[in-house]
Amino acid sequence: MAESHNGETIIGPDAMIKGEMSIENRARILGRFEGTIRSKGQVEVADKATCKAVVEAGTVQVDGTVEGNITATDRVQLNATARVTGDLVAAKLIVTEGASFTGHVSVGPNALKARAAGPAAAEGPRPSPAAIEHAEPKEHSAPAKK
Repeated sequence: MAESHNGETIIGPDAMIKGEMSIENRARILGRFEGTIRSKGQVEVADKATCKAVVEAGTVQVDGTVEGNITATDRVQLNATARVTGDLVAAKLIVTEGASFTGHVSVGPNALKARAAGPAAAEGPRPSPAAIEHAEPKEHSAPAKK
């Protein structure tokens, strides 16, 4: 069941929704969602929640599981219990120790521009998985240098 409280849409822990969801403000996924989520604000995937979805938002916070690509115009935050499989594009990335991520990452002010320009503009050297360091929460505004 999806509920709305003070501009926040909540998908309850007992709900399973398939389809396309567009949100103006904030969405909290406590259950399961499959499809596409678009929000001008924040999308939060709570601990024990699962999303098999493309997620596009201003800010994305993951404590649960996401299988699909994530794009954030501001930042993506992967907390300690996060499990993400898919590509990630964001202006900023915060990864907490314990988070799991499998996919390609493009972070920085030019990452969103490159994505909008198409795959050819986004091509280039990509850091190896070993180059992605798990640490205390940090905001990253550019890819790590070798």
